Amino acid sequence: MRNSKVLLAGLLGASVFAMSACSQGDAEGDAPTEEGTTAEAADSTAEEGGNADEAETSEAAAEAPAPFDGDGVNIAIVQQSGQGDYFQQYLNGTRQQVEALGGELAVFDAQGDNATQASQLDQAIAASPDGIIVRHGFPDTLCPGVNKAIEAGIPVIIYDVEIQECAPDAIQTQQSDIEMASLVLDKMVEDVGSDVNVGYVNVKGIAPLDRRDGVWEDYKAENNWTELFFTGTYTNSTATDTAPMVSNALKANPDVAAIYAPYDELTKGTLSALEQNPDLEGEVLVYGADISTADIELMKAEGSPWVATGATDPNAIGAVVVRTLALHMAGELTETKVEFPPILVTADFLRENDVNNMEDLRAVEPALNISDVSSADWIPSVTF
Repeated sequence: MRNSKVLLAGLLGASVFAMSACSQGDAEGDAPTEEGTTAEAADSTAEEGGNADEAETSEAAAEAPAPFDGDGVNIAIVQQSGQGDYFQQYLNGTRQQVEALGGELAVFDAQGDNATQASQLDQAIAASPDGIIVRHGFPDTLCPGVNKAIEAGIPVIIYDVEIQECAPDAIQTQQSDIEMASLVLDKMVEDVGSDVNVGYVNVKGIAPLDRRDGVWEDYKAENNWTELFFTGTYTNSTATDTAPMVSNALKANPDVAAIYAPYDELTKGTLSALEQNPDLEGEVLVYGADISTADIELMKAEGSPWVATGATDPNAIGAVVVRTLALHMAGELTETKVEFPPILVTADFLRENDVNNMEDLRAVEPALNISDVSSADWIPSVTF
C-alpha cells in the first residue's frame, strides 16, 4: 500500500476541518467561532472547495404552479456543517437546482455546533423564506424550530435527521441506509464468508449510522462473525482522530479478516490505521460507505484494502432534496418520507472501467443520476 500513503496523508490532513457526510453533531470537537457561521461564509466555503461540478438542466414541459410562477422563490438551507468534500458537493447540487427553479438560496452553516444550528434555524424562519431545508443535526435541538416554521406556514424538508416523533408534520428525506449497508455487507460475505473475525468502526447516536448499524448487527449474527473490536469517534477531524483508535484495536486484535467502517471519514481513518500496522498489509479487507473523487483515488491506489463502498452522488442528493421541497411548496408532494437509492461501487469496478473521478463514475453508473426522483413536468431537473 506504499503508493497510497502520500495520498492518504494529504487527505487526512485536509479532513481535519471536515465533517462526516452523516454528521449529527460534534460531541467532542471545539465549538466554532462566530466567523464562518453566516450564509456568506458558507457560500464562500463551497466556492473555495473546488467541487463545483456543473450540471445540465432539462427544460420544463409545463407551466410552473405557485409559488414558482412569480418573480422567484427564496429558499434557506440550515446545515449542521458545510465543511468537507461531500458537503460541498451536496450544497453545489442544492444551489444549482434552486437556481434552475428561478430561486435564490440562503445558506446557514453551523460548522458542527448544534446550538448554533438551532439559532440559525430561528434566523432563517425570521427571514420568512418560501421554504427551508434542514440538513443533519440533532432532533432535540431542531424540533422546536422545525415545528415553529411549519406553524408559520413555511414548508420544511428534513435531510438525515430522525425527527418524525417530535415533528410529525415534517417531510423526511434520506439515503436508503439499510440498502446501502446491505449492498456492501453482501459483498463482504461474498469475499470473506462466515465464521471469521471482523472489526467494526462506527459511531452510535447518528441517525444514518444507526440505521447502518442495525444492518451490521443482522449480518454479523447471520454469518457468525466474531466482532473483535468496535471503535471510532466523531469529531471535527474524524479520520485523523479515528486512525489511532483503530490502530490500537488492530495491535490488540490483529486476527481480523475484514473491517466495516460505514462512512468515508471512518474508512479513511481505518486505512491510515492499517498503514500504521504494516504487518497486516494484504491481510485485512475494508468495506465503507459514501463516494467522492478523493474516495475513488483511495480505492484505486495500489494495494488499497478498501474493497467496496455503498454510495449516492452528493450533488444529485442535494438537487433531489430541493425538488422534493418544490413539490411540497406546490402542494403536490404525496409522501411524508422520501428515500434515495444507493449503488454498490467496488475497487475492481473502478479499475476495470478506468474511473478516476466522480464525472467518470457518473458516466458508467447512470443509476447515480436520480433526476427522475421527486420530478414533475414543470420542474427543470439538474443532472450531473
